[in-house]
Amino acid sequence: MLNNVEKCARHLVVSERSNFRHSKSKHHKHVQAHHYNYQVSILIPECGVIPPRVTAACRNLGEYYLVEQLPIHRMLEPDFINKFVKQGFLYVLSYNTRIDQDNCIALLPIGKLILSVDKDTYEELGLEGKPSMYSHKAAMRYNITVHIRDATFVPGEKRYNRVMWALKEKKPLKFDFLMKWHSSGGQEANLVSYFKEYECKVYQPIVSTRILKDIDSPVLLGNELKGKDNESCSSEEFLDWLGAVFSDIDCNNQADSFLSTYCCPWPSTVLDKACLYTISGFIIPEGINQILDQLRLYFEEPKLAHWVSMTVHGFADSPVSWGENEHGYYKGGENLYNFVLFSNQDYWLHMAVGAHSACPP
Repeated sequence: MLNNVEKCARHLVVSERSNFRHSKSKHHKHVQAHHYNYQVSILIPECGVIPPRVTAACRNLGEYYLVEQLPIHRMLEPDFINKFVKQGFLYVLSYNTRIDQDNCIALLPIGKLILSVDKDTYEELGLEGKPSMYSHKAAMRYNITVHIRDATFVPGEKRYNRVMWALKEKKPLKFDFLMKWHSSGGQEANLVSYFKEYECKVYQPIVSTRILKDIDSPVLLGNELKGKDNESCSSEEFLDWLGAVFSDIDCNNQADSFLSTYCCPWPSTVLDKACLYTISGFIIPEGINQILDQLRLYFEEPKLAHWVSMTVHGFADSPVSWGENEHGYYKGGENLYNFVLFSNQDYWLHMAVGAHSACPP
């Protein structure tokens, strides 16, 4: 009977250990390269209240927009490109589209429009693209990339005219889009006014707090505390445990009549309390880096805990994971990363994706 149990989906996890003060640390770059995020979860052991500076950074993430049934070609108009694409960092992602079944669109902050489309749409558009890395023997999906920041992508040029004709006349495509604009010059984005003829809804990230009591927790030690008499849980075991905590799974199971059980990794301890702080919405890397910087300051004063954790979940149906790396949904759609911050400014970083995704950097 067990022979019929389906195998678990393959996934990729890349781990990195470093120190925030190290001149070659890439923590900010890794965060910046993960463009589309829907949730940030912060876990602080032996804490009942999130530090005010962390709370302020989370509540300062700013509003984002949902523009309904917007034609793609509207984002290729010169006025839009000059106001938003070239004057800051614009994040756009199609909403409620499934990467394994639907056409999905992403506009990266570097000014690249990525269309992940099925075979029929690709042939109707007639634009140059590449087969998806995760197609079957016969390509069923294609990726089209348009460099809209290029100096030659202007009306009158062959490439511009071809793309606009394909998306405006030959195969008009409309989507609901999540949008957020970050200006390096401090200007206020006015996307609502620009798209006033469309239904444009404004949202704020949702914040929730959960206090956990008497939970089994693995022992984590930074490099300076490790030794013959000090053992620490591995980073991979910690990631599994963290998923159980987020899912509110009991980590103190006994192997009685259950087919499978999960227990807290060894060595372990019991936390009197821990604070789980979660922010959900359309969250861009600039805001996440601000939260990370504030968490680093948590250990400026002595604390009972030696570590804190921050987990960032990317959209399962985003066309990309890190940078321009293709992301595909096979069984799990994993697309996340996790920082464990230690009191001496050491950190562990895990970057995880599913089987149909390029390997994280």
